[in-house]
Amino acid sequence: MEKIVYDNHFNGNEWFVIGVIVLGFAVVWLLPRRYSPAQTIFNLLIGITFGHIADHSIGLPPFDFYDVGDQSAYQLFDFFTYLMYSPFGYLFIYGYERLRMSELMTVVYILLWTAVSVGFEWLASKAGVFHYKHGYHTGYSFPVYLFLISIQLILYRMAFARNRWQRNRREEVKKTY
Repeated sequence: MEKIVYDNHFNGNEWFVIGVIVLGFAVVWLLPRRYSPAQTIFNLLIGITFGHIADHSIGLPPFDFYDVGDQSAYQLFDFFTYLMYSPFGYLFIYGYERLRMSELMTVVYILLWTAVSVGFEWLASKAGVFHYKHGYHTGYSFPVYLFLISIQLILYRMAFARNRWQRNRREEVKKTY
């Protein structure tokens, strides 16, 4: 496979990544603390994890729908792009917990965050962070984000549901008597 070079300077795409990371983590830092350390780490790492999974599922052969950064081969700076996703995972759950919405509104909330994610990807592509190939475009990312955001919420609910911890604590208390 031939290596494609889109750019070989530190310029707009790298500054976009740095700007999103700094702005995203600043927002997370400035928000009131609502989570335990485990919840905070989960919410921050799931964005990185899902970004990594998606990039290595559809961004590499056999699909190879897009390249990240300045070249088709991964460079050290390309790994910083995964940090961009971290605040999004945190902010998604933060808003979900803060709004305490019904199940129907949860669906609307997921769709809204999916649209925000596609919009963010579009901006990143305009900044030169993503380079699409083989006819791929941001619209194709909608079902990917829809799936990943839904899975994130399911995993969060499974891991941190209030009644789960209360139920387990009651069972532990019963065992001691």
